Amino acid sequence: MDIYDKISELYDKRRQTELGGGDERIEKQHAKGKMTARERIDYMLDEGTFIELNPFMEHRGDSFGMNGQPAPGEGVVTGFGKIDGRDVYLFAQDFTVFGGALGEMHAKKIAAVMDLAVKNGTPFIGLNDSGGARIQEGVSSLDGYGHVFYRNSIYSGVIPQISVIMGPCAGGAVYSPAITDFVIMVEETSQMFITGPKVIETVTGEQISSEDLGGAYVHNSKSGNAHLKTHDEETALDAVRQLVSYLPSNNEQKPPVLELEEKDDYRPDITDKIPFDPIRPYDVRVVIDEVVDPDSFFEIHKDFAKNIVVGFARLKGQTVGLVCNQPKYMAGGLDIDSSDKAARFIRFCDSFNIPLITFEDVTGFFPGIKQEHGGIIRHGAKILYAYSEATVPKLTVITRKAYGGAYVALNSKSIGADLVYAWPNAEIAVMGPEGAANIIFAKEIKESENPEETRQKKISEYRERFANPYVAASLGMVDDVIDPRETRTTLIQALDMLKNKKEERPKKKHGNIPL
Repeated sequence: MDIYDKISELYDKRRQTELGGGDERIEKQHAKGKMTARERIDYMLDEGTFIELNPFMEHRGDSFGMNGQPAPGEGVVTGFGKIDGRDVYLFAQDFTVFGGALGEMHAKKIAAVMDLAVKNGTPFIGLNDSGGARIQEGVSSLDGYGHVFYRNSIYSGVIPQISVIMGPCAGGAVYSPAITDFVIMVEETSQMFITGPKVIETVTGEQISSEDLGGAYVHNSKSGNAHLKTHDEETALDAVRQLVSYLPSNNEQKPPVLELEEKDDYRPDITDKIPFDPIRPYDVRVVIDEVVDPDSFFEIHKDFAKNIVVGFARLKGQTVGLVCNQPKYMAGGLDIDSSDKAARFIRFCDSFNIPLITFEDVTGFFPGIKQEHGGIIRHGAKILYAYSEATVPKLTVITRKAYGGAYVALNSKSIGADLVYAWPNAEIAVMGPEGAANIIFAKEIKESENPEETRQKKISEYRERFANPYVAASLGMVDDVIDPRETRTTLIQALDMLKNKKEERPKKKHGNIPL
């Protein structure tokens, strides 16, 4: 046998590996509306850039019929490539090989490529499609999960980690995506759950389908475990490419800046789109669209805790993170879920040097027995904690209402905001004029000849004296009262002024956020 025979043998082995579980299983994958692992990689990455690692790794199992069973690629494809010319590392589980189940060597491949991603300071992407732990390997497969979880945790805040759920993700397998920064799910074909429907029925007697238990809709709207959902796999992979475009490659870099054609930043229409009456609802996305670069808003957690809106956008080509009260839902008040949603997004932005802009129109923390017993104190404190520890540039625009503890929590000067702006119609107070007047002037209203007339008079008096931005501005709590039409211009100038911001925190191992 000469060298050319050896080279031919190499290509034969490579072709066998690339076939995965074989044509029949590939056809089954396609019949479910799913791509294979390699097809997903080819679609997501820039053409011709994927370099595979460890393609010939094999399992060492010899129990329960595993001895001599082939597992091409060990059920997972790993390697690196480029998205829009930028390096990324990744893995894609191959459902055609043992159902993508994770065993000892499968986990070793993932851990190895994760280590390389951190050494090279690049984003890491996981395409998950797995039946869970490889039962035939017993505790070795559980140990493999541990190695992956450990790296997810230790590398959190060092490189962006993105998980795409493209099939089943059950048992311990769900905890790796849960630790990563963003989870994207595909409707109808992806599920996440700790215990499946059959186990639940056996233990509790409850009957439920896989989709209703842990499908994309459930985790995007109810549990909050997922951040984005898409109709098909191609759209999910497109979302990965779009998401990466906003992010730096690691925590020591700043996000990429896009070139933007010079245009007038004055926005004359914004005053016509926001109701002056503080109790009338509106969609905060209208404000966002008037302020950020055209078509640049990329919303995160869109269907979860709708009373707050978070996401990435660009201002003059620069990535920013937006945290915005949504008056369209719950009058923009903060509850348990919205507190969690905002705090996690704030901490991500701070980890990766993304400036934060807060659009504030908040009535307060949402009242109620369910909220109090559910821990609104603990959950609300997460927002305070997240803003306070963040050292990136932090800007706030108070558009209408800023009442009570929620005003303090949403990036006020007292917890570290660099600059706070208010529109001239803003109301900044301990509570709304109606509630304040009822408390402060309760006796006077009760004893008056016309209580309702007196009450309305006192409400107007309170609003005029306190519920405006000028009291806060006179005390330095608001840096400037601005024309709403100049909001975009003001924020662009502020970001430019803060581009070299450096701020240190006391030396410590880490804080203890109220989880």
